[in-house]
Amino acid sequence: MSIYSRRTFLAVAAATSLGMALAACGADSGAAGGDSPAPAAAKTVSQAEIDKAMATPTELTFWTWVPDIAQEVALFEKKYPAIKVKVVNAGQGVPQYTKLRTALQAGTGAPDVVQMEYQYIPTFTITDSLLDLRPYGASALKDKFVDWTWGQVSGPNGEVWAIPQDTGPMGMLYRQDIFDKYGIEVPKTWDEFAEAARKLHAADPNAYLTNLAANEAAAWHGLLWQAQGKPYVSANKSEISIKVNDEPSKRLATYWGGLAKEGVIGTEPDFTDSWFSALNKGKYATWITAAWGPVFLSGSAKSTAGKWRAAPLPQWDAAKPVSGNWGGSTSAVVKTTKNPIAAAQFAQFLNSDPESAKMFATKQFFFPATKALLTDPDYVGDAPAFYGGQKVNQVFADISGTVGPTFQWPPFLDRVVTDWTETVGKSLSAKTDTAAALEEWQTRITTFAKSQGFTVRP
Repeated sequence: MSIYSRRTFLAVAAATSLGMALAACGADSGAAGGDSPAPAAAKTVSQAEIDKAMATPTELTFWTWVPDIAQEVALFEKKYPAIKVKVVNAGQGVPQYTKLRTALQAGTGAPDVVQMEYQYIPTFTITDSLLDLRPYGASALKDKFVDWTWGQVSGPNGEVWAIPQDTGPMGMLYRQDIFDKYGIEVPKTWDEFAEAARKLHAADPNAYLTNLAANEAAAWHGLLWQAQGKPYVSANKSEISIKVNDEPSKRLATYWGGLAKEGVIGTEPDFTDSWFSALNKGKYATWITAAWGPVFLSGSAKSTAGKWRAAPLPQWDAAKPVSGNWGGSTSAVVKTTKNPIAAAQFAQFLNSDPESAKMFATKQFFFPATKALLTDPDYVGDAPAFYGGQKVNQVFADISGTVGPTFQWPPFLDRVVTDWTETVGKSLSAKTDTAAALEEWQTRITTFAKSQGFTVRP
């Protein structure tokens, strides 16, 4: 499964009638920095122009894979009865993006508004496919959202390419009963985590502290984010720095590759029948996951109810707690829209209106991007029995405040993920040299970037 397996949870939830939906995968926005002068934003649209557009009969097309999103859309249509929104599921993630590219190239059939994962924003901004939302009032929403999420939807010159919808700050879910049985303390550092992995597997050769899926580039990138790596830095649309073999990356390779070679962690593909079975049977004592994980796990490992707890990720430096992000999506406006004002207002309303945002959190169980919900006593005070009454939302709300704000993604993510799976991922499952695999990954991506016309900077 690819980096976008977060979307698979939506399909799993629907197929098994869990009654809960799970947020889309994501990460960070595109470029930062650059030497060229900042282009001026388009002329600000006046409130009178907005009022006129929102009172003019209009139909918007919205591509999204979110189940039951008609509830949130209805709130918008109630406020703006002249605007009708046609909701279309054009596929989950990659299939949707493929259709979007095809429509843009054909010059017809593209939606007005599209759900887009954070990590895909650079892929579409580099082709000038998204509308800068600043002229339509988006900048005024900045303080409503968690700081690092706003950084992910922003361009190098202040552009606002999308509005955050949900997030996936990374933490650790663990089996309290297994920890108690083998005298394992919740690891605060990755060194403690490694020792616990060895201790558990020595005591029970059929048990592993965790599974780092060899097909899950998303988890690797999230852990690299936590390690404060800077694998991709875009100065502008034609220049990029690629360093997937930098010191943080090598630290991860040595650490996880070493544990895989020792045989004290699992590396099987995630979101498979055997993986689900392993979680239910206690083969894995932890799941390194994100804020959407608790809801997903409570539906897919029901036999383990009451045994799980949540904690922050172990740290490389316990004195400076940080985390990464795995998951989340946004609402972006496609530049070809014939109704930019209405489309921009819809994208903003959908994710910033308090009632709509809360509905995403409580109906679809998306982890919030708004500061208001992450400090809402009702939301963070929820104490599900599946987690022994622990306030899991509060745990991940606290973690969200430690996610680094500067992680970037490349404008050719599909290739990056494929190459990771065939190099680093393969080394984990084959228990070969993961550090060497990093070098191969670096070479592959660099060669591809150059073949696409990018100047690759040191």
